[in-house]
Amino acid sequence: MTIFLGIDCGTQSLKAILWDAEAGNVIDSAQVAYPLIAGLPPGHKEQHPETWVNALEGCIAQLKKKGNAKLAEAAAMSVSGQQHGFVPLDSSHRVIRPAKLWCDTSTEAECAALLDAAGGLTSTIAETGNGIPAGFTISKVRWLRDHEPDNYRRLAHILLPHDYLNFYLTGQIAAECGDASGTGFFQVRNRRWSEKALQWIDPDTCLLEKVPPLIKSHKPVGTLRHALSERWGMSETVLVSSGGGDNMMGAIGTGNVTDGMVTVSLGTSGTLYACSSVPVIDPATEIAAFCDSTGNWLPLACTMNVTVATEMIRSGFFTMADFAQFDSGISNLPPGSHGLILLPYLEGERMPNVPQATGVLLGLRPATSTPAHLARAAMEGVTLGLRYGLDRMKSLGIEPRVIQLTGGGAKSRVWRQIVADVFDTGVACPVGDEGAALGAALQAYWMWETERGSGRSIKEITARYVALDPETVTAPNPKSRDCYAELYEVYLKFSTLFCTDCVASSDSVFARHRHFVEKYS
Repeated sequence: MTIFLGIDCGTQSLKAILWDAEAGNVIDSAQVAYPLIAGLPPGHKEQHPETWVNALEGCIAQLKKKGNAKLAEAAAMSVSGQQHGFVPLDSSHRVIRPAKLWCDTSTEAECAALLDAAGGLTSTIAETGNGIPAGFTISKVRWLRDHEPDNYRRLAHILLPHDYLNFYLTGQIAAECGDASGTGFFQVRNRRWSEKALQWIDPDTCLLEKVPPLIKSHKPVGTLRHALSERWGMSETVLVSSGGGDNMMGAIGTGNVTDGMVTVSLGTSGTLYACSSVPVIDPATEIAAFCDSTGNWLPLACTMNVTVATEMIRSGFFTMADFAQFDSGISNLPPGSHGLILLPYLEGERMPNVPQATGVLLGLRPATSTPAHLARAAMEGVTLGLRYGLDRMKSLGIEPRVIQLTGGGAKSRVWRQIVADVFDTGVACPVGDEGAALGAALQAYWMWETERGSGRSIKEITARYVALDPETVTAPNPKSRDCYAELYEVYLKFSTLFCTDCVASSDSVFARHRHFVEKYS
């Protein structure tokens, strides 16, 4: 038995799985939940990296206690981490302050200042391939410079969450291109740090000296530290792979490593990404131009509010424990929720880029004020937002052959049908729900095989070990598809009211909405 450990450090919890390469299945798993730091001002979202370390230690303790597999048999491990978070270390490798996370929208002023320093959006895209949304790491480093100058003066190392866990595991500081491409100071086309973009943060400091050296995705960061191998009962020869961002690892975990595949993750945030053998640069910057963690590129659309919206409805109006019960409460409602539409921009949004926006309901009246209407409107609203991302990808030349669903929302039968109908494309879920954790384990296996000289490609590995669950295969319903096509037009007009370059008047939004209600209610 040859075991690989996949670790997924998310916003709400850390998960670890033990995966057996010989059997091709997950032997055991453990998970530890944790909160964000409470009491911060609106828009500020932070966690202390020590929280992730404690959760990792807790997962290892759970796996040892269960004893379904001997950790001593582990050959390699890999870390998937939430993207964009800024972990600042001093020259002694101590954490200077809590990490500002991907969902932190407090850096809007810094984004504007960075764009000004870059010479505008066109210059930013020319240098890095991306814009500068509030979620990216670059604005968080600028925020530290502007708001906490004493802490900024101590800054010696700029790390991402998965980089920090790699450092904890090995004592080595390194980064890989997939996660690095989401910082805002990385040249996506050329796969290297951008000295020019780092100067937008601070022209008087050589920040290039403070970013980690880059390694390839199939290379190890190092081996497990002696103290950890001794405490965890693992060999000191255990290799730690480069790892990557959660979206990059999710792509591997769903087999999305060839052109034509699209993965949609219905998690806390919503992500929609595809594999591409060439960089995909969006001049409007609505699609992020990321690298993946296999040597290709990963054009990605991200919305900040997905299960955030459904959980708000479920916790506020339902007392139901799981999606099966949740589904039963809304399955009798027709597509379109009798005209109730939720723009789920609960704490700002990234696509469209409106960090200060809030959620808005259109079509609320006595007949649509039931919990079931609100629940379905939440599911439909976030899915319509992701449809916009899919359409944008198609306009950039990406033609999806297969759409795979992952994340907590994908467990919902009703939600899977909504996605198929809104996208007008068949969807299915991979077997199991390990997602990014499985992707991390598979990447660790790929790295281990490469180090041993096998030459097996990541495409061969995912083709062998990743399969779709036939029970989740869902085809579009023609009647629902037509309804959602019209609802989508309402949604597009509704959402433009938030944009500064709005071309839709409120009159046209309400007129189109009235037409929809008359036709489908």
